Amino acid sequence: MKTVKDYIRTIVDFPHEGILFRDVTTLFADPRGMRLAIDQLLDPYVGMQIDKVVGLEARGFILGGAIAHQLSIGFVPIRKKGKLPGAVISEEYKLEYGEAVVEVHDDAIQPGEKILVVDDLLATGGTAEAGIKLVERLGGEIVGCAFIIDLPELGGHKRLADLGYDIHTLCEFEGL
Repeated sequence: MKTVKDYIRTIVDFPHEGILFRDVTTLFADPRGMRLAIDQLLDPYVGMQIDKVVGLEARGFILGGAIAHQLSIGFVPIRKKGKLPGAVISEEYKLEYGEAVVEVHDDAIQPGEKILVVDDLLATGGTAEAGIKLVERLGGEIVGCAFIIDLPELGGHKRLADLGYDIHTLCEFEGL
C-alpha cells in the first residue's frame, strides 16, 4: 500500500543547485494520493470545532480548499502582497535572503473563530508563522497547523511547536 510520501517526487537542483525540491504536484495529480493526503491531514482534527481553513499561498490553496469542502466550512487564502483586492492586513517575515509580506482580507476571520492552517511544506516556518500572526490579529484561534511535508533540518516544526501550536505533518524528508 502506498503512503503519501510515495506519491511525492524529488527534483534535484531545483530551483537552485544543491536543492532537492519536493514536488507535491504528482501527489495532487493522483486521485488516490490526493484523497489519502486530505484524509490524513484531517484525521487529528476529527470532532474538533473548526470554523474556517486558512491556506498559505500557493499549494495551501489546493489543500485548504479540499479540506474546507470536506468539512463544509469556509476557506481563507493568505496571499503574497498585492494579490488580494479590498482592505487587507499585512505581515512581514524574513526569508533566507531578504523579506516577504503576506496579506489577508481584514474581514476574512471573525474574533473567536477556530482556524486550521494548512500548507504543503513546513521548512523554516516563516510563512506559516506570518500567516498565524495574521489570523490572530483578526481574533482567530489556531486549533492546528497541518502540512504534508516536514523538512526537520530547517527547524520550522520546532519553531511553531515552541510557540505553542499543534503541528501535524504526514511525512519528513531529510536535506534541503
